[in-house]
Parts: sequence; structure tokens; C-alpha cells
Amino acid sequence: MKFSIYLFLSLLSFLSVSAQNTANECVFSENEFLEFKIKYLSFNTSTATLTNQKEVLNGKPVYHIVGEGKSSKFLSFFFKIRDRYETYMDTATYRPYRFVRDINEGGYKKDIIIDFDQTNNKAIVNNRKHKTTKQFDTSENIHDMISSFYYLRNVIDINHLKIGDEEQLTMFFDEENYNFKLKYLGEEIIRTKFGKIKCLRFRPSVMAERVFKEEESLSVWISKDENLIPVKISADLAVGTLSAVLNKYDGLKYPLEKVD
Repeated sequence: MKFSIYLFLSLLSFLSVSAQNTANECVFSENEFLEFKIKYLSFNTSTATLTNQKEVLNGKPVYHIVGEGKSSKFLSFFFKIRDRYETYMDTATYRPYRFVRDINEGGYKKDIIIDFDQTNNKAIVNNRKHKTTKQFDTSENIHDMISSFYYLRNVIDINHLKIGDEEQLTMFFDEENYNFKLKYLGEEIIRTKFGKIKCLRFRPSVMAERVFKEEESLSVWISKDENLIPVKISADLAVGTLSAVLNKYDGLKYPLEKVD
């Protein structure tokens, strides 16, 4: 089992809800920082962070969002992880122009850049490790695993969600288009180190194969406030349970709402 940011970001990417209004004001700031502690069973296995800054890519203003994963000091003795994922997404549409995956997990390495042609629905995959370039067809309005989360934070209409609602999103990863189905389960109060936070709970359907215990093995809790940040993620795996919990935050655009 690899305790990498890949699995953490995969869980985040399952948070898919339908677009309501991309003209809404952006919910995240240009210097937002989120840190999560990832546990497998009762062991702290790694830390995942998400950072954002505004830049220019090929003459276009973009949000450059970086997700990094690092194994704990103890786990690094046996399985060292140094993962870095990046997305460059348009500041108006939140659709990605570029996705970077540069990982080293116990000696297993990948170094891939994906450039998206959103006009012609193409993805150009540059494998820098193997020095190959391939082109693939994509669905319209395609996203990568990081941009999907930030895009959906900006279009979710939390005032019109009903328990049992199911939505879908298409994401391109490695060399394939992936379709995900997600069900809204309602509101819950989650206890955190920062206090009690009212959250929206979602459950995606996943392929119950080698990793996940069954099709409905994931749960994601998102703060029910203007930030819509992940507070907790839990996955029942074929062997044990993996969880990610918000550990630090900074630069939120709005105060994190807590309940008494």
C-alpha cells in the first residue's frame, strides 16, 4: 500500500457536484494553504499540503496550485515518499491548462506533464522519464485531479443540495478519462483540533477492486461555509482504513465557521 498524496488527491477529486454559476466570486484566496495529516490504521503515515498562488502561463492568468506529499519520519525508514502534483488553471473558468505529476514513492518514479487543449478537447501527455509524447481525446470541460476540486468549490450550490442527489464529473488522469458518480448524504458536525465544524458529507461510488473494500468505501466532509474546504476524508480499504484530517490552514478567504 502506498501512502502517497496520490490517494489523498484521488479522494478529493471524488467531490464532484454539478456546475451552477462559474461567474460567482472565487471562494479561495491567492495564498490559501491547507495541510492534512494522513493515517493508515492508527499510524501517522504522511502529510499532504495544498498551496495556491496567482501566476501567468503562456500569457494567460492562472491559479498555480501545488499538492505535495511527504512520508512521516518513521515511514521514511521503510518507504520514502516525495510527491508533487501541480495544476495551472484559468482564473475565470477554473479549467486546467497544465497538470504536473512528479512522484518518488519508495523508488517508484513518475515525471509527467499534461497540457490540455480545452478548445479541441485534447490532452498532450509528456512523459519526461521515458521521453515520450502522446496525444489523447478528452471530454469537454475536462479537469485534472486537483483542478476538479478547486473548480467544484466555486460552483457548488450548497443551498439547493438534497439528500440522495447524485452528480458526475469527468477527469483526465495518466492516459484516460474517468467518470465519477457522487451522492450527497447530508450534514454532520465534525470535531477537529480547531473546534466543531458543520460539514457536508459526500460519498462517491468507486471500483471495488484491490484497494477499496467496496463500491461505497469513501466519505468526504466539506466545511459548510463560504470556504468549502475539506475537513475530513475516510476510506475503507481492502486492508484497514485510511483517513486524512485538516491539521493546519492559513490564508483562507473567509473565517472558518465553527459551532458551539
